[in-house]
Amino acid sequence: MPIARGQLVVLARWPAPGRCKQRLAASCGSSRLAAAMQRRLSWHTLHTAAAAAHRCNAELLLSASGLGPRALRRWGEQLQRSMAAPLRWALQQGGNLGCRMHRQLQQGFEQGFEQVVLIGSDLPDLQSADLEQAFALLEQHDLVLGPAADGGYWLIGITRHGLQRSGAALFSGIPWSSDQVLSLSLERAAQRSLRVALLRQQSDLDGRSALEPWLLLNRDR
Repeated sequence: MPIARGQLVVLARWPAPGRCKQRLAASCGSSRLAAAMQRRLSWHTLHTAAAAAHRCNAELLLSASGLGPRALRRWGEQLQRSMAAPLRWALQQGGNLGCRMHRQLQQGFEQGFEQVVLIGSDLPDLQSADLEQAFALLEQHDLVLGPAADGGYWLIGITRHGLQRSGAALFSGIPWSSDQVLSLSLERAAQRSLRVALLRQQSDLDGRSALEPWLLLNRDR
């Protein structure tokens, strides 16, 4: 099998009460329920990503926070037993979201990949076709973004050339968790003449209104 051209990275927090989904915990009044939802969302995201990574011949990486090396190893080994593709795992380093994403992309290119795609783990409607489309679009574009309903983005994919042209501009001075994230990112990309493609819009699972329907659909997992 040829060496993987792309890397697919899932950014996830350890699904433990009090360590994840703070907005959801505040909305539903239970950190345990929020952690249970994070566990199911992470399972869904990673298995969906594994299917896409297998079809795209991409490396799958779990980049995790909120836990130590031993707990991460146990979590990774547990997940790997039911995955459709090999899974590698590593601890996230510190910094705000922009710093962490920029560092993750740089590390991917330093490891020899030509395309790196980052996603979070809060996407109940994520499908493997979304991720496969991202890699396909990176064959003709420098940057791929998945618009989020709140004005941010749920996916960013970039080529080695794209990151070289943009530098840190896509990740510094961005008001993360605001409704300006996508528009400012597109503006920065245009200023640097990046060829940009957009995926379909999705929403993450952060409020009580989105919780109950998803619970019913996933009650057996």
